[in-house]
Amino acid sequence: MKIIDRKTGKRLDEEEKEHKSTLKDNDPIIRDVDKDAEIDENSPMDPPDAYDANEVEGVAYEDMHSLLQNYMDEHKVAVNKIKEFEKALAQFKELGYKLNDEINTSFSDFFQFFDNNLMDHNQREEKELFGLLHKRLIESGEKGEGDNPQTAVDMMEDDHIKFIQLGALAFNMLGLATRLQDERSRTFVNDVAYNNGRELAELLHLHIYREDKILFPLAHKLISTEEFDAMN
Repeated sequence: MKIIDRKTGKRLDEEEKEHKSTLKDNDPIIRDVDKDAEIDENSPMDPPDAYDANEVEGVAYEDMHSLLQNYMDEHKVAVNKIKEFEKALAQFKELGYKLNDEINTSFSDFFQFFDNNLMDHNQREEKELFGLLHKRLIESGEKGEGDNPQTAVDMMEDDHIKFIQLGALAFNMLGLATRLQDERSRTFVNDVAYNNGRELAELLHLHIYREDKILFPLAHKLISTEEFDAMN
């Protein structure tokens, strides 16, 4: 049965398609999607893959400026550290939240790397790259709507803040648990630390993927070699 909107004279299913098309056109994250394709509805039992974001193709690592290559090289080191942290977390839970020398060393190594390397990496990205890239993304139309449009840079900066919050929570909870005498309380605090640690690791993986596959290739296309040299 065809249901007609009296105000527009259009069928409701046609209006819904137009609305979806408008959302796609205005969303900077999915701007490169085929404009004629339907947006599939996602079931709670079949959520969208966070890594399904549109990669910026045609930009090889070898073609990028050394500044971007350096960021990506640091990402490779970080990924290995994150994986070791995830293994230690899994073992920690399997042992009923019992620490041993191997787990303790892995936790210590990760949080030292987090403080000394990851935080420095994020600050350099924000200071050297993000300001100009945000401007260029807006100029190129890769932005949201409104008087103060957001870009992918805003998402990355939000992630940087979440890293600090989750890292502090996981570290402090692990330290607190060792000082608790009550077993139930200690288990509860360790469980919170474990969940925060897992969330931190997953967010770091996704963040690195988005920078390597989307943000840095966009930067390569929108920023000149001379401007990159000035950043260095």
